[in-house]
Amino acid sequence: MLHTVRQTLKRVPSFQELLQGKMGSAKEEISIDVLVIGAGPTGLGAAKRLNQIDGPSWLIVDSNETPGGLASTDVTPEGFLYDVGGHVIFSHYKYFDDCIDEALPNEDDWYTHQRISYVRCKGLWVPYPFQNNISMLPKEDQVKCIDGMIDAALEARVANTKPKDFDEWIVRMMGTGVADLFMRPYNYKVWAVPTTKMQCQWLGERVAAPDVKRVTTNVILGKTAGNWGPNATFRFPARDGTGGIWIAVAKTLPQSKTRFGDHGAVTKVDADNKRVTLKDGTVVNYKKLINTMAVDSLVQFMGDKKLIDLSKGLFYSTTHVIGVGIRGERPERIGDKCWLYFPEDNCPFYRATIFSNYSPYNQPQSEVKLATQQLADGSKPSSTAPKEGPYWSIMLEVSESSMKPVDQKSLLKDSIQGLINTEMLKSTDEIVSTYHRRFDHGYPTPSLEREGVLKELLPALQAKDIWSRGRFGSWRYEVGNQDHSFMLGVEAADNIVNGAVELTLNYPDFVNGRQNNERRLVEGAQIFAKNKNVD
Repeated sequence: MLHTVRQTLKRVPSFQELLQGKMGSAKEEISIDVLVIGAGPTGLGAAKRLNQIDGPSWLIVDSNETPGGLASTDVTPEGFLYDVGGHVIFSHYKYFDDCIDEALPNEDDWYTHQRISYVRCKGLWVPYPFQNNISMLPKEDQVKCIDGMIDAALEARVANTKPKDFDEWIVRMMGTGVADLFMRPYNYKVWAVPTTKMQCQWLGERVAAPDVKRVTTNVILGKTAGNWGPNATFRFPARDGTGGIWIAVAKTLPQSKTRFGDHGAVTKVDADNKRVTLKDGTVVNYKKLINTMAVDSLVQFMGDKKLIDLSKGLFYSTTHVIGVGIRGERPERIGDKCWLYFPEDNCPFYRATIFSNYSPYNQPQSEVKLATQQLADGSKPSSTAPKEGPYWSIMLEVSESSMKPVDQKSLLKDSIQGLINTEMLKSTDEIVSTYHRRFDHGYPTPSLEREGVLKELLPALQAKDIWSRGRFGSWRYEVGNQDHSFMLGVEAADNIVNGAVELTLNYPDFVNGRQNNERRLVEGAQIFAKNKNVD
């Protein structure tokens, strides 16, 4: 009897101790209402909303020590920063703005830029968007482009069917001249699949349709069109790159409800019993699951053969991010350009970002002494003694897929040669730092098969109380920017707690065509809290 009483009086571990594994090596169990897998923008959006609502209990886990996911930032040994691709902050949502401003509230936390973007074509810098600025092209190319646009405009008057794929959409909207010169080769370099294998419902605000009258006027008068698009003005953090935003957002959450690193890595998802096993043996029992890892990886962790087979219909491309740090003043020919597009085959990259233009802290300060690793043409420098800057940097993106293989071993060398070919670098430029990282899941491809898969896969998961959301969680590139991704998590949390419609997931054109001011981080937050538990 005494033994039984002593066992009963044994101290019950606290939730925090369970999270930190302080009760020994035996498998621990945690029971919560909502589990969030992944601490990229989507997972952090879900966690922010759940924390604001202060209703159901929740926990967010991620296998990386540092939050940010595909919006993180790396730093080279020499001190150059590179994001996971070309990320900038622009927003369709006040709630997103509130959360970002809460995390980085000071004026000197940010730089605001006007986008200065060009397409490299025929040895010229054509202002973006290309199709509105063909006045910059040689006369014979202007004729081809205008001919195609006129044919497309006439065809549009009588067309009574929708385009069957992205390629047909391009020809109908812009004509064969622009298609052959820019849209087809560029999009193949981006997506790593031909435009004939992509659907066109995803386009929305991402591609500017040309105004034939205005284009013709600009050609005759030799004028260029103005800035276009939702990111014509954008913000960038002063320090720590894009990843610094999400580290700061994560710090606004109660640390007792975050579990990042090896002990937050998922090894199994038992959807039938609503149990997730983590790498350290911890079992998390949940009622609802918000998943932000790639949905094809999720179903593998679930071991669900039917969903695994279904997910094989989803296509994605791999992204190589390459960084080059250069000694010297930023050249006049580079100027204050932001990002640049490359449709031609004289370089492997489809986009270059002048990353040093976004913030003076994206590269070492000029007094830092660095050795020259090589000249741009690959030759050895006359001296390898470290010396001062100033420094500037370029970040490149290269796509890869089964339809567009890449030679990883030579990619850095080929990319630097591509910078010389496109007059971004001179052969004698001193390179003081290089960076190359491969991200397996880079772009979720809007393939012809995508909607058929998602319309079956996402509801099948939701029937098991799994909300799979995010750039690869819900596989919709058209709502894959940082603001979209964040709000996919926010709206999933609201849907779980009070049944609110997930507008971003289901009506992307609607949210992209308006200012979404309904949610705010402070005002009226508690009206969304229904009860402390999730059924």
